[in-house]
Amino acid sequence: MSDEELRQYFLQPREDKIALQAYLDRLSNHPRTMITTVDDADFDDKIQAIVLRQMRSANSNDNAAV
Repeated sequence: MSDEELRQYFLQPREDKIALQAYLDRLSNHPRTMITTVDDADFDDKIQAIVLRQMRSANSNDNAAV
């Protein structure tokens, strides 16, 4: 089951504590990348850039599924 499938599954039957724990365990095992810090002069630009990149990626994934 993919991360997204597991996420969707645990969002449906919210009482399933085992599914929630499995999802949280997977999230904690994913590497995290620091994009910026609050005191960075380019904070807004960096946040906007990553949001746009993720939106484009999501759109291209949606289009590929069609």
